Amino acid sequence: MAIPNSIPYKPINVSEAEGKSTSETFYELMNMRRSVRDYSDQDVPEVVIENILKTAGTAPSGAHKQPWFFCAIRNKALKHTIRELAEKEEEINYDSRMSERWKADLEKFGTNPIKEFLDIAPWLIVVMRKPYENGPDGERLNNYYVNESVGIATGLLIAAIHQAGLVTLTHTPSPMDFLAKALGRPENEKPYVLLPVGYASKSAKVPDLQRKEVHEIIKYYR
Repeated sequence: MAIPNSIPYKPINVSEAEGKSTSETFYELMNMRRSVRDYSDQDVPEVVIENILKTAGTAPSGAHKQPWFFCAIRNKALKHTIRELAEKEEEINYDSRMSERWKADLEKFGTNPIKEFLDIAPWLIVVMRKPYENGPDGERLNNYYVNESVGIATGLLIAAIHQAGLVTLTHTPSPMDFLAKALGRPENEKPYVLLPVGYASKSAKVPDLQRKEVHEIIKYYR
């Protein structure tokens, strides 16, 4: 297939044995990943945050439109404002928006409307999705497969956070329009997920959960 303005692809050359070993090592690393709600206030250097965000930005996207934007928040006052706004929405969720079954499913995680981690974690990352771009003449230029593309980027971001020895939690207070307003983002950016990022506190605990077995998530068609 002829691709205009193309460059040679540079593959990562590994042997079959190396591929088996590295894939197993990466699986074991990611299998240790957990969603954490108890954070240390220990600082994380900005360069680390930038590196993990650059990693997220390597994700594939529809027509290479890269329909994402990342807001990295370290400012304590802004983090507290976000916490107050998030808790307000969460209180409404728990009181009226969430079904009894939903709340029952959350009981094993010990969650409630109070989100202290939004104050304590040294960084908050808000992932934005961009349904369209603004053209030079003010016209809307649609992006493609936006949710799929941003979802892939978020997955890479979470993996990069874990690989750096940090922890996070996918926080999605719904609706999330308050985040765009608090951050002064343009109309073409919509909040996708809020990730507190930092080190786990020394007393951090997580639910004793088990992941699905291989046969429950994979079927080989040989």
